[in-house]
Amino acid sequence: MIIKRYIVSSMNEAMTRIRYELGKDAVIISQRKIRKPGIKGFFSKKILEVTAAIENVKKNDEDITDSIEAIKKAVEKETVKNTEAVKNEIIEESKPSSNDSELLKEMQEMKNLLSDMMNKTPEKTQRRSKLQIKLEDNDLNEKLIKKVLTKVKGLDESMDEGQKAKITIEKLAPVSKVKMDGAVVLVGPTGVGKTTTIAKLAGRLSLIDKKKVGLITIDTYRIGAVEQLKTYADIMNIPFRVVFTMKEMDTAIESMKDCEVILIDTTGRSSKNTMQISELRAFVEKANTSNIHLVISSTTKNKDVEAIVEGYKVLNYNNVIITKLDETSTYGSILNILDAAKKPLSFITTGQNVPDDIKSISSSEVSSLILGEDSIC
Repeated sequence: MIIKRYIVSSMNEAMTRIRYELGKDAVIISQRKIRKPGIKGFFSKKILEVTAAIENVKKNDEDITDSIEAIKKAVEKETVKNTEAVKNEIIEESKPSSNDSELLKEMQEMKNLLSDMMNKTPEKTQRRSKLQIKLEDNDLNEKLIKKVLTKVKGLDESMDEGQKAKITIEKLAPVSKVKMDGAVVLVGPTGVGKTTTIAKLAGRLSLIDKKKVGLITIDTYRIGAVEQLKTYADIMNIPFRVVFTMKEMDTAIESMKDCEVILIDTTGRSSKNTMQISELRAFVEKANTSNIHLVISSTTKNKDVEAIVEGYKVLNYNNVIITKLDETSTYGSILNILDAAKKPLSFITTGQNVPDDIKSISSSEVSSLILGEDSIC
C-alpha cells in the first residue's frame, strides 16, 4: 500500500494531484487544516493537509479485503494523529510553549517592531508642535528639547511661541565676558582645531586689537603642530616657545612677562584617559590662570560631548570655544555643548582663514541660529 500526504491550498488541487500521482482508485484517508511552519506561518492563513492511500498490487478478493482492512487501520491511525495534532495546535495558538524560546523571541521582536511602527505613525507626528519639530531638525538632544518646551510653556501666554522660544534659548546660551589678558590656555581632544584656533586668536589680538601677544605650545606629540604654530608666529612677528617639561613651562612664561596675552596651546588628550588628563593638568596649573577654554567641535556626537565635558572638568575650564560651525548646516550642537558643560561660550570658529574665521556671538545670535532665523554660511 502507498500512503502519501499532500499540502495544498484547496481540495480541488488535492484531488488533481492525487489522481495524477496515485490514480483514480486512490482513497482519501483524512484532511485537516494546518499552518505553515515558523513564525511567518504562525500568522498566515491556514492551508490543507490531505492524506490519500492506494493498494499497489491487487490479486484476489482476499487481497482486496486485506487492503480494505489496512486502509481502515491507516484511517484510525491518522484520525488519532490528527486529533493529537489539533490539540497541540490549539495549545500552541493560545499559549506558545515555554520551551519554544526561539518562537517567543521572534514574537517579541515582531511586537517591538510593531510598537516602533506605531510610534512613527502620522497621528503621533501631528501631536508634535512646530517648535518641537524645529528643535529636532536642528539636532538638539532629547533632554534639551524637553527642557526648552517645558520652559516655553511656563512663559506668559500673551507672547507667541516664537518669542517664547527665542527668550528660552537665549537664557540657555550664556556668553562669556572674560577679558583676554594674561595667560590663556586652550584644552580639548585631538582633532577639534585647537592649534588653528589659537593662531586665529593670536592674529585677532595682535593684528586687530593691537595687543602684545606671546605663543607657547606643549603639543609636541603631533607631527607638524609645532611647525604650524611657529609659522603663524613668524608671520605675525610674535614670540614663540616650545615646552617639553615643567621647568621649561616656568621659563617660557617668565620670558614673556612683557606680553599682555600669553596664548598656550596644549596636547589633545582623550577625555577617557585619566592619566593623560592628569599630566595635562600639571602643565595647566603651571600657567597659574583661570582663563581656560575648552575647545569642542560642533560636529562632535552628543554622547561624546558629554564624555568630553566630564573628562576635562578636572582642568577647571571656565569657557567654551565651539569650532567648525562651517562644517554643519544645523546649530543645535551649540546648545547641546553649552548645556552639558554648564559654562559660557567665548568664541566660535567658522572656517580655516586666520585670523578672520573666529568671532564672539551673543545669546540672541545663538538663538537665531538654532531657530533657523540665521546661518553661518
